[in-house]
Amino acid sequence: MRRIHASLTLFFVSLAGVLPLLRAADQLHYFLATPPEIEQRLKDHKGNDTKREAILKALFETVGCSGQQIIEQPVKGLKQPNIICTLPGAAESQIVVGAHYDHVDFGEGVVDNWSGASLLPSLYQSLKSDPRHHTFVFVSFSGEEKGLVGSRFYVATLPKESLSRIQAMVTMDTLALGPTAVWVSRSDKDLVQALNTTAYSLKLPLKGVNVEKVGQSDEEPFIERHVRTITIHSLTQETLSILHSPRDNYDAVHFDDYYQSYRLIAAYLAFLDQDLPTTIPVDPSRK
Repeated sequence: MRRIHASLTLFFVSLAGVLPLLRAADQLHYFLATPPEIEQRLKDHKGNDTKREAILKALFETVGCSGQQIIEQPVKGLKQPNIICTLPGAAESQIVVGAHYDHVDFGEGVVDNWSGASLLPSLYQSLKSDPRHHTFVFVSFSGEEKGLVGSRFYVATLPKESLSRIQAMVTMDTLALGPTAVWVSRSDKDLVQALNTTAYSLKLPLKGVNVEKVGQSDEEPFIERHVRTITIHSLTQETLSILHSPRDNYDAVHFDDYYQSYRLIAAYLAFLDQDLPTTIPVDPSRK
């Protein structure tokens, strides 16, 4: 997460309005990797960003995203590319799932943000076993810590018609510090409600923690182009000081919370796949 200031707003997400959706959430189809698999992928964080990019690409290939499904998108001004893995669906409508893999020089960047990046192959693995309505695009962005460079490049190079196909963009940034949190004030309210529905159905914890004064992440370029986004993290006032410090190492990880976040996000993506329409009217405000 690109840090700016240090201030958080904490509150609990209301359950009002989610009960009519619970039946649909109970009928989801997806696969879960085992805790040892998820833990090993999280432990594969060591090395500079170039090594991380190679490890991440290998993880995608290990779970079956290979050949034409995975590309390395060169990013202007950066040495490291964006890594893009596509899981085709029945429709051209897309759900983009993003997490940056670069990190700052202080600490090992396990939490910020290998915790998000290393989940991308596992989430592909979770969804690939069943036919999907939407096409899922898993993107690990480079250069987030340098000013959202990779995500800005990705959005800027999308043709207008491709941008209009994105039904939702889900950002994962800074997981594993505790229970799952959502940046409510910066996220689309319907996407937040869907996440809340999923958490309630699975009896998994979810809280709202706004981080406007903490930093930015890769949802920003999508918001600027009027794409609906949601940002999932794990920050609290108590754990904020771990970011961009030598304390960002594996000792900071609460693995049980991290695995619960994985379970929630995997189910959430399956829920979005069946809940979001596969066609949407073109928004004239998208330029």
